[in-house]
This record gives sequence, structure tokens and C-alpha cells, in this order.
Amino acid sequence: MEPLIRPGWLPKRAASEALFIWALCFGAVVLAFLVWRPAAKIIATVGFLYLPLVAVQHRGEDWPDYGLSTRQLGKDVRFFLATSAVVFPLFIAGFLAFTWLWPQLPADWVRALTPYTGAPHFEFRLPDRFTEWVIDDVFVVALPEEFFYRGYLQTRLRDAWPRGRLLFGARLGPAFWVTAILFALGHLAIFQVWRLGVFFPALLFGWMRERSNSVVAPALFHAAANLLIKVLDASFFGRL
Repeated sequence: MEPLIRPGWLPKRAASEALFIWALCFGAVVLAFLVWRPAAKIIATVGFLYLPLVAVQHRGEDWPDYGLSTRQLGKDVRFFLATSAVVFPLFIAGFLAFTWLWPQLPADWVRALTPYTGAPHFEFRLPDRFTEWVIDDVFVVALPEEFFYRGYLQTRLRDAWPRGRLLFGARLGPAFWVTAILFALGHLAIFQVWRLGVFFPALLFGWMRERSNSVVAPALFHAAANLLIKVLDASFFGRL
């Protein structure tokens, strides 16, 4: 892509640019929730995919420069499947332990730490409109979020703070941690304390980004994790 003129309002430093773009997106989503909640998701999706382009096009860059490409699709799919095979059984075991512990917690803790009401009771079921949820979680939620957070933000912050240490084949440094924090804070557009828990899966998404040099594998894992949680919610708590 041919370089364009740098927008005059855009900060020059990599970290300042990334944080400014994040603040714009976060502010737009919060405003949408306050003014017209049904528009919030589409505003977030469009903002996550296209607002970073305003920042990067003047450098002659595009989506593939920030990990969004099908050039290594087969490798990304294999990495996603291998990661899922390790993580999802552990997550399900943790969820089962949670369903045992949850009824024993004080009511105030339950309201702060979970979205659940009622006692858990297992009966396998899929959430209503499951096929629609698959499309939504892949193309409206996971792919835009992973491009924005792990693709654009984590990359630009890494440009600013390149140091890091190797962990299971991925170099992780300040950019990795700050991106996970911003991802968690971004979920407070709907102010519920338990939503900060997304910080922990964000660490895995960020590691997958650094390990694969792509956002496709973390996006697939992100979508699959969201769908798994919906199935568990429906099966244990009847949240359809």
C-alpha cells in the first residue's frame, strides 16, 4: 500500500499512537452503550478493524503487517488445534471445580465475580441460535478483537518496548502485559467487575500471537473459547 500523509492528530511515538487509538475505540464503545446500546457491537467491530489502518497506512502498512493474513493458514489452524487440545480439557476441569465451589461462596462474592444466578445443574445443551453464535464469535468478536489487540496494539507496543524473555518459544515483554491489561479494561465498557477476568485468557492469546507471528490462530482459539463457555453456561446454568 502506498504511504499516505500522517494524520496531524496522531501521536508520533509508537506507544503513544497505540494507547491513543485504544482510547478512541474504548471511548466510542462506551458512548455507544450509553446512547444506543444495540450499536455498540458494530461500532466496536468496525473500529477494531479499521481505526488502526488510519494509524498504519501512512507507513505503507496494512492488515498482513499486523498478523491478519491467510498466508500461513494451515500452520495457524494446526497451532490452534494443538493449543485447544491442551488447554480446553484443563479449562473444563476448572469449570467443573468452579460449579462445585460456586454455591458455597458468599452472595456478595458471587455477584462480583460471576454472571450466574441459581444453582448449577448439568444437562448438556447448546445455546439457542448456536450457528449464529459461531458466525458472530468468529467474525464479529474474535477476529476484530484479535487484530486490534494482539495484531495492532501488541505489535506497536512491542515496537516501543522490544525487550522481553522467551517463554515456550515466544518472546514476551512489557507489550505483552500491557496489551492484556488494556484488553481487560476494554471489557469494562459494560461495567461488571467479573469481566476483568478476561485478563487471563488474554495472556494465552498474546502468547499465541508471539509464537505464531499471526492473529489467525489466537482468533480461532478466542472464538472457540467463547463458544465453549456458551455451551457450558447453557448446560450448567440454562443460559440460552
